[in-house]
Parts: sequence; C-alpha cells; structure tokens
Amino acid sequence: MDPRIREHAATIVNHSVDLRSGDNVVIDAHHVAEDLVVALHEVVGEHGANPLAVSHRTGKRAQRAYLRAADDEFETPEHELALIEETDVYIAVRAGENATETSDVDPETSAAYSQARQPILDERLSTRWCLTQFPAPANAQLAEMSTEAYEGFVWDAVNKDWETVRKHQAQMVEILDPAETVRIVSGDTTDVTLSVAGNPTINDYGERNLPGGEVFTAPRPDSVEGEVLFDKPLYHQGREVTDVYLQFEGGRVVDHTAGKNEAVLTEVLETDRGARSLGELGIGMNRDIDRFTYNMLFDEKMGDTVHMAVGRAYEDTVGEENEQNNSAVHVDMIVDMSEESYIEVDGEVVQRDGTFRFEDGFES
Repeated sequence: MDPRIREHAATIVNHSVDLRSGDNVVIDAHHVAEDLVVALHEVVGEHGANPLAVSHRTGKRAQRAYLRAADDEFETPEHELALIEETDVYIAVRAGENATETSDVDPETSAAYSQARQPILDERLSTRWCLTQFPAPANAQLAEMSTEAYEGFVWDAVNKDWETVRKHQAQMVEILDPAETVRIVSGDTTDVTLSVAGNPTINDYGERNLPGGEVFTAPRPDSVEGEVLFDKPLYHQGREVTDVYLQFEGGRVVDHTAGKNEAVLTEVLETDRGARSLGELGIGMNRDIDRFTYNMLFDEKMGDTVHMAVGRAYEDTVGEENEQNNSAVHVDMIVDMSEESYIEVDGEVVQRDGTFRFEDGFES
C-alpha cells in the first residue's frame, strides 16, 4: 500500500476526528477508495474503536437507480437515522467511478430527496465528522490530470503540517471574528455587502474538511445586499453549472441566472425557504491548492478565492443571539479574487488581488 494512504488515514483519525477508544465509527466510502478504507480500519483498530464501512453517501450508481425509479415522495429513512444516532465519528470519503453518474436524475427529485434526508444530515453534523477525498481516476479525469499527478496533488494537500496552517490563518480570523460588515468586490460583476456581526469565524485547518485551508463564518441571513458572479464552475447533482449570477435584496436571492444548467441552480434555490439565503462566507487561503479541479472540497480552499454558500449555515458559525439559516442544501460557489478584487472589513481593505494585509506585497 502507498505509504501516503496510511499517512492520510492517520491524519483523519488523529487530527481530524480525535478518535477515542470505544467510539463507534462509520466510514462512508465508494469501493474505489478501498485502500484508504483498509488503512482506516487498521488505525481505528489501533485506537480500540469500532469501525463500520458503508457506501451510501458515495454509491452514486445505486443512488441513481433508486432516484430514477422513485416517485418523488420520500420519507426520512429511520433505519439510517438510527445508525447515525449511534455513531460517534462519521468519516466520509469522496471518490467514484463516474463524477457525473447522477446527471440524468431530475433536479426536483434530488431536491425532494435532500429534504427528506435533512434529519440525517442534522444528526451527522452533531458527531465528530470528517469529509475527505481519495484520488480516484474519475476525479483525476474531472480535474484534467493523470491519475499519478492527481494522487500527488491530493496527498500534498492532505498530508501537511496543519499547525503551521492554523497559525497562518489565525491572522485572518483575528480580522474577521470581531467584524461587523464585510464587502466583497471583484471587477464590475461582484459587489456584495453582508453583516457577520456576532457570528464566530472558524479556522479550518483540516479538522472537519480534509484538506483544510480556509476561514469561514455565516452571514446574518437578512443582511446580504448586492450582486455576485461566481466565475468558477461547480458540479452539483452530477451536472456542471457555470457563471452563476445571484442578486440579493434583504438577504434573499431575488434574481439568478447561470450560463449552463440554470435549471439545476433554480431547483437548488427552490429547495426550501432557507435555500435563497446565504449560509456561509469563506475565504480560501491554501496556496498548495493551486489549480481548479471541479472538486469543491479542494477548490473552495484555493488561495485568492472567496466562496459563498446558499442554504444551511453551520451551527458553530452562528452566535447565540443570532438566527441560523436552515435548509436541506448547502451549495458552495467560488469567486476568483486574484485580479481587480478586494475584501473590505468594516471599511478597511484587508485583501487586494489575493494578497492579505499581513503578507508581503500587500498594497492598501
């Protein structure tokens, strides 16, 4: 087995989820990630915990068959909910044989399915959890890389000194955590203002998402005003959505377009009431992720980017006195901030053209 896989497993167990003796562990992974699943079982065994491997989350071929046969009337699967209720640690491994496997599932069906499964999502988020990536050939192909090059890309991003990352990103946390208002400007297509007053800023250094490499918080749901053009594409429900444009008034999306697969975007926004509000503002700071790969787990961490998510806000990014935006969806989208762009916090520019004020080369 490639020693980088064992290192990946050890990072998940020791750093990301803080595994403890006696923990019940669910490892949710496609069979193409079997080597990582095997390595995880070995490390979990060394810790005296109890692993169970499942493939629901990433079993897209089976999920496609089910959703295409279903009648769009879904109930929460109580047996799966019961499993997660007995789970202490949930490890999700992204990998697959076909990144577009669910592209011919009706978006309305996918949205209804997500709504029915929201209680399971809520329960999963209450565990110690980690989402990571195994460098499968399908993901390499989507990234337009050879399998060998993609393996290096993934493990270079995952197996690193996360304490050094934490210290670097803490400088941005110090700026954003006490802030009232944030403004994001990029070219003449993005100018959006939002309030983060009272909401904590999280330093993501590989604990829940592996790789890490961002700082993020939640906007106050009714505060978002302006317009955003997300100039990086995303894959959602097996479809590529490009040039997403959102216009906000009073915190809600009042107009939207997309250059490709606009119907997918529309279905996301119509999932439920919370889907038309922002649940996250994130700032990418991981410059080891130096290329776009059509994988949001990596792409949202790229240096010189900002991402925003419509839908659910994570509970730990919402202050006790503030409202949490709830939704069955959480869909991230990315703005390139490398040119003609700046981030303004409480009226002061803190990043210009991708360079932070605490870095060499910053021009105020």
